Amino acid sequence: MNHLKQIAKELIDIGEGFVVAEVIETSGSTPRKSGAMLLIKQDGTQYGTVGGGQLEAEVLKASLETLKTKDSKVYHYNIDSSSQDSLDMICGGDVDVKIEYVDKNKAESFLESFEQIKTAYIFGAGHIGKALEPILRYIGFETIVIDDRPEFSNRERFPHASDVITVREFENVYENITTDENSYIIIVTRGHRGDYEVLKQSLDQKYEYLGMIGSKKKIADIFKRLQEDGFPKEELDTIYTPIGIEIFAETPEEISISIAAEMIKVRAGHGKNE
Repeated sequence: MNHLKQIAKELIDIGEGFVVAEVIETSGSTPRKSGAMLLIKQDGTQYGTVGGGQLEAEVLKASLETLKTKDSKVYHYNIDSSSQDSLDMICGGDVDVKIEYVDKNKAESFLESFEQIKTAYIFGAGHIGKALEPILRYIGFETIVIDDRPEFSNRERFPHASDVITVREFENVYENITTDENSYIIIVTRGHRGDYEVLKQSLDQKYEYLGMIGSKKKIADIFKRLQEDGFPKEELDTIYTPIGIEIFAETPEEISISIAAEMIKVRAGHGKNE
Protein backbone atom coordinates (compact mmCIF):
# COMPACT_ATOMS: atom_id res chain seq x y z
CA MET A 1 0.00 0.00 0.00
CA ASN A 2 1.55 3.29 -1.03
CA HIS A 3 2.00 6.08 1.49
CA LEU A 4 -0.95 8.32 0.58
CA LYS A 5 -3.31 5.38 0.20
CA GLN A 6 -2.33 4.16 3.66
CA ILE A 7 -3.08 7.56 5.19
CA ALA A 8 -6.37 7.81 3.27
CA LYS A 9 -7.45 4.35 4.42
CA GLU A 10 -6.66 5.18 8.05
CA LEU A 11 -8.77 8.35 7.83
CA ILE A 12 -11.65 6.51 6.16
CA ASP A 13 -11.52 3.81 8.84
CA ILE A 14 -12.02 6.39 11.59
CA GLY A 15 -14.68 8.27 9.61
CA GLU A 16 -12.67 11.45 9.02
CA GLY A 17 -13.21 13.27 5.74
CA PHE A 18 -10.28 14.77 3.86
CA VAL A 19 -9.36 16.49 0.62
CA VAL A 20 -7.20 15.19 -2.18
CA ALA A 21 -5.79 17.50 -4.85
CA GLU A 22 -4.63 15.63 -7.96
CA VAL A 23 -2.90 16.96 -11.06
CA ILE A 24 -5.08 15.63 -13.90
CA GLU A 25 -3.69 17.46 -16.92
CA THR A 26 -0.63 19.54 -17.77
CA SER A 27 0.82 21.34 -20.75
CA GLY A 28 4.21 22.94 -21.20
CA SER A 29 6.84 22.74 -18.48
CA THR A 30 5.35 21.95 -15.07
CA PRO A 31 6.87 20.87 -11.73
CA ARG A 32 4.78 17.68 -11.53
CA LYS A 33 2.93 15.62 -14.12
CA SER A 34 -0.52 14.01 -14.12
CA GLY A 35 -1.12 11.79 -11.10
CA ALA A 36 0.75 13.92 -8.55
CA MET A 37 -1.32 14.18 -5.37
CA LEU A 38 -1.62 16.24 -2.22
CA LEU A 39 -3.76 14.99 0.70
CA ILE A 40 -5.00 17.44 3.31
CA LYS A 41 -6.48 16.38 6.64
CA GLN A 42 -9.13 18.28 8.59
CA ASP A 43 -6.45 19.91 10.74
CA GLY A 44 -4.59 21.15 7.65
CA THR A 45 -1.80 18.55 7.77
CA GLN A 46 -0.44 17.87 4.27
CA TYR A 47 0.96 14.73 2.65
CA GLY A 48 2.39 14.52 -0.86
CA THR A 49 2.83 17.40 -3.29
CA VAL A 50 1.51 18.82 -6.54
CA GLY A 51 4.65 20.75 -7.32
CA GLY A 52 5.57 23.14 -4.55
CA GLY A 53 5.95 26.92 -4.73
CA GLN A 54 3.08 29.26 -5.49
CA LEU A 55 1.13 26.52 -7.29
CA GLU A 56 1.02 24.41 -4.16
CA ALA A 57 0.14 27.43 -2.04
CA GLU A 58 -2.87 28.17 -4.26
CA VAL A 59 -3.94 24.53 -4.34
CA LEU A 60 -3.67 24.33 -0.56
CA LYS A 61 -5.79 27.45 -0.21
CA ALA A 62 -8.50 25.96 -2.45
CA SER A 63 -8.24 22.62 -0.64
CA LEU A 64 -8.80 24.20 2.77
CA GLU A 65 -11.90 25.89 1.37
CA THR A 66 -13.07 22.54 0.00
CA LEU A 67 -12.76 21.05 3.49
CA LYS A 68 -15.41 23.56 4.53
CA THR A 69 -17.74 23.40 1.52
CA LYS A 70 -17.22 19.71 0.59
CA ASP A 71 -17.70 20.78 -3.04
CA SER A 72 -15.32 19.07 -5.46
CA LYS A 73 -14.18 20.83 -8.64
CA VAL A 74 -11.35 21.22 -11.15
CA TYR A 75 -9.10 24.30 -10.95
CA HIS A 76 -6.97 25.64 -13.78
CA TYR A 77 -3.61 27.25 -12.99
CA ASN A 78 -1.37 29.15 -15.40
CA ILE A 79 2.25 29.01 -14.20
CA ASP A 80 3.85 30.76 -17.17
CA SER A 81 5.76 33.73 -15.74
CA SER A 82 5.33 35.64 -18.99
CA SER A 83 1.55 35.64 -18.66
CA GLN A 84 -0.12 38.52 -16.85
CA ASP A 85 -2.50 36.29 -14.87
CA SER A 86 0.02 33.56 -14.09
CA LEU A 87 1.34 32.35 -10.73
CA ASP A 88 4.79 33.63 -11.74
CA MET A 89 6.64 30.33 -11.43
CA ILE A 90 9.81 29.57 -13.32
CA CYS A 91 8.44 26.42 -15.04
CA GLY A 92 5.96 27.90 -17.49
CA GLY A 93 2.87 25.94 -18.47
CA ASP A 94 -0.69 25.10 -17.48
CA VAL A 95 -1.94 22.74 -14.79
CA ASP A 96 -5.44 21.40 -14.12
CA VAL A 97 -5.94 20.18 -10.56
CA LYS A 98 -8.95 18.22 -9.36
CA ILE A 99 -9.69 19.04 -5.73
CA GLU A 100 -12.01 16.44 -4.24
CA TYR A 101 -13.59 16.04 -0.83
CA VAL A 102 -13.53 12.38 0.21
CA ASP A 103 -15.60 10.80 2.97
CA LYS A 104 -16.62 7.24 3.81
CA ASN A 105 -19.36 7.32 1.15
CA LYS A 106 -16.71 7.76 -1.57
CA ALA A 107 -14.15 5.47 0.03
CA GLU A 108 -14.35 2.46 -2.27
CA SER A 109 -14.08 4.30 -5.59
CA PHE A 110 -11.42 6.61 -4.22
CA LEU A 111 -9.16 3.81 -2.92
CA GLU A 112 -9.50 1.95 -6.22
CA SER A 113 -7.95 4.95 -7.99
CA PHE A 114 -4.68 4.28 -6.15
CA GLU A 115 -4.23 0.72 -7.38
CA GLN A 116 -1.84 1.51 -10.25
CA ILE A 117 0.32 4.08 -8.46
CA LYS A 118 3.95 2.97 -8.19
CA THR A 119 5.83 4.05 -5.09
CA ALA A 120 9.62 4.31 -5.03
CA TYR A 121 11.22 3.80 -1.63
CA ILE A 122 14.71 5.28 -1.85
CA PHE A 123 16.85 4.01 1.02
CA GLY A 124 19.72 6.46 1.12
CA ALA A 125 19.55 10.25 0.92
CA GLY A 126 23.11 10.84 -0.22
CA HIS A 127 24.35 11.93 -3.65
CA ILE A 128 22.58 9.21 -5.62
CA GLY A 129 19.34 9.45 -3.65
CA LYS A 130 19.25 13.21 -4.14
CA ALA A 131 19.83 12.87 -7.89
CA LEU A 132 17.38 9.98 -8.28
CA GLU A 133 14.35 11.32 -6.42
CA PRO A 134 13.39 14.14 -8.86
CA ILE A 135 13.94 11.87 -11.88
CA LEU A 136 11.57 9.23 -10.51
CA ARG A 137 9.03 11.84 -9.53
CA TYR A 138 9.12 13.34 -13.01
CA ILE A 139 8.43 9.95 -14.64
CA GLY A 140 5.41 9.28 -12.45
CA PHE A 141 6.60 7.54 -9.29
CA GLU A 142 5.53 8.56 -5.83
CA THR A 143 8.82 9.04 -3.99
CA ILE A 144 9.66 8.34 -0.36
CA VAL A 145 13.22 8.92 0.88
CA ILE A 146 14.58 7.15 3.97
CA ASP A 147 17.91 7.68 5.76
CA ASP A 148 19.34 7.57 9.28
CA ARG A 149 20.99 10.99 8.98
CA PRO A 150 18.66 13.96 9.59
CA GLU A 151 21.13 16.29 7.89
CA PHE A 152 20.45 14.34 4.68
CA SER A 153 16.84 13.19 5.07
CA ASN A 154 15.07 16.52 5.29
CA ARG A 155 12.73 18.77 3.32
CA GLU A 156 15.50 21.16 2.34
CA ARG A 157 17.12 18.41 0.26
CA PHE A 158 13.86 16.78 -0.90
CA PRO A 159 11.20 19.51 -0.99
CA HIS A 160 8.87 17.71 -3.41
CA ALA A 161 9.14 14.07 -2.30
CA SER A 162 5.89 12.53 -1.05
CA ASP A 163 7.61 11.83 2.24
CA VAL A 164 11.04 12.05 3.82
CA ILE A 165 11.67 9.70 6.74
CA THR A 166 14.53 9.74 9.22
CA VAL A 167 15.07 6.44 11.03
CA ARG A 168 17.23 5.96 14.10
CA GLU A 169 18.96 2.98 12.52
CA PHE A 170 18.53 0.66 9.55
CA GLU A 171 18.01 -2.47 11.67
CA ASN A 172 14.24 -1.84 11.98
CA VAL A 173 13.73 0.25 8.87
CA TYR A 174 10.28 -1.15 8.00
CA GLU A 175 8.80 -0.54 11.43
CA ASN A 176 6.56 2.26 10.10
CA ILE A 177 6.68 1.49 6.37
CA THR A 178 4.20 -0.75 4.56
CA THR A 179 4.95 -1.77 0.97
CA ASP A 180 2.78 -3.57 -1.59
CA GLU A 181 2.98 -5.16 -5.04
CA ASN A 182 3.36 -1.71 -6.62
CA SER A 183 6.42 -0.82 -4.54
CA TYR A 184 9.88 -0.22 -5.98
CA ILE A 185 12.68 -0.53 -3.42
CA ILE A 186 16.00 1.16 -4.21
CA ILE A 187 18.90 0.56 -1.82
CA VAL A 188 21.64 3.19 -2.06
CA THR A 189 22.69 3.76 1.55
CA ARG A 190 26.08 5.17 2.43
CA GLY A 191 27.75 1.86 3.18
CA HIS A 192 28.00 -1.92 3.11
CA ARG A 193 26.33 -2.40 6.51
CA GLY A 194 23.32 -0.22 5.69
CA ASP A 195 22.80 -1.91 2.34
CA TYR A 196 22.92 -5.35 3.96
CA GLU A 197 20.48 -4.45 6.73
CA VAL A 198 17.95 -2.86 4.36
CA LEU A 199 18.21 -5.63 1.76
CA LYS A 200 17.77 -8.36 4.38
CA GLN A 201 14.55 -6.76 5.61
CA SER A 202 13.35 -5.87 2.11
CA LEU A 203 13.35 -9.52 1.07
CA ASP A 204 10.53 -10.08 3.57
CA GLN A 205 8.42 -7.24 2.12
CA LYS A 206 6.06 -7.06 -0.85
CA TYR A 207 7.51 -5.35 -3.92
CA GLU A 208 7.56 -5.23 -7.69
CA TYR A 209 11.20 -4.19 -7.93
CA LEU A 210 14.11 -4.55 -5.53
CA GLY A 211 17.50 -3.16 -6.50
CA MET A 212 20.77 -2.54 -4.66
CA ILE A 213 23.85 -0.59 -5.64
CA GLY A 214 27.34 -2.03 -5.26
CA SER A 215 30.41 -3.59 -6.82
CA LYS A 216 30.41 -7.27 -7.75
CA LYS A 217 32.63 -8.06 -4.73
CA LYS A 218 30.36 -6.21 -2.31
CA ILE A 219 27.29 -7.91 -3.77
CA ALA A 220 28.92 -11.33 -3.52
CA ASP A 221 29.82 -10.68 0.14
CA ILE A 222 26.28 -9.55 1.01
CA PHE A 223 24.67 -12.46 -0.86
CA LYS A 224 26.93 -14.90 1.00
CA ARG A 225 25.76 -13.45 4.32
CA LEU A 226 22.12 -13.58 3.23
CA GLN A 227 22.43 -17.23 2.23
CA GLU A 228 23.91 -17.90 5.66
CA ASP A 229 20.85 -16.10 7.06
CA GLY A 230 18.65 -18.62 5.27
CA PHE A 231 17.68 -16.81 2.05
CA PRO A 232 17.82 -19.20 -0.95
CA LYS A 233 19.90 -18.35 -4.01
CA GLU A 234 16.75 -18.39 -6.18
CA GLU A 235 15.31 -15.51 -4.16
CA LEU A 236 18.54 -13.52 -4.27
CA ASP A 237 18.64 -13.93 -8.05
CA THR A 238 15.48 -11.81 -8.31
CA ILE A 239 17.31 -8.75 -6.96
CA TYR A 240 18.40 -6.16 -9.52
CA THR A 241 22.06 -5.78 -8.71
CA PRO A 242 24.31 -4.13 -9.64
CA ILE A 243 21.36 -1.77 -9.86
CA GLY A 244 20.55 0.00 -13.12
CA ILE A 245 20.95 -0.66 -16.81
CA GLU A 246 24.57 -0.77 -18.01
CA ILE A 247 25.34 2.58 -19.62
CA PHE A 248 28.86 2.95 -18.16
CA ALA A 249 27.53 5.51 -15.68
CA GLU A 250 29.96 7.22 -13.33
CA THR A 251 28.38 10.32 -11.79
CA PRO A 252 25.41 10.22 -9.37
CA GLU A 253 23.23 11.74 -12.08
CA GLU A 254 24.27 9.14 -14.66
CA ILE A 255 23.77 6.31 -12.18
CA SER A 256 20.33 7.69 -11.35
CA ILE A 257 19.36 7.70 -15.02
CA SER A 258 20.45 4.07 -15.36
CA ILE A 259 18.36 3.12 -12.29
CA ALA A 260 15.31 5.01 -13.59
CA ALA A 261 15.66 3.32 -16.99
CA GLU A 262 15.67 -0.11 -15.36
CA MET A 263 12.60 0.77 -13.30
CA ILE A 264 10.77 1.98 -16.41
CA LYS A 265 11.54 -1.34 -18.06
CA VAL A 266 10.14 -3.28 -15.10
CA ARG A 267 7.09 -1.04 -14.88
CA ALA A 268 6.41 -1.73 -18.56
CA GLY A 269 6.32 -5.45 -17.83
CA HIS A 270 9.81 -6.42 -18.97
CA GLY A 271 11.47 -7.57 -15.78
CA LYS A 272 13.93 -10.39 -15.19
CA ASN A 273 11.44 -13.09 -16.07
CA GLU A 274 10.20 -11.44 -19.28
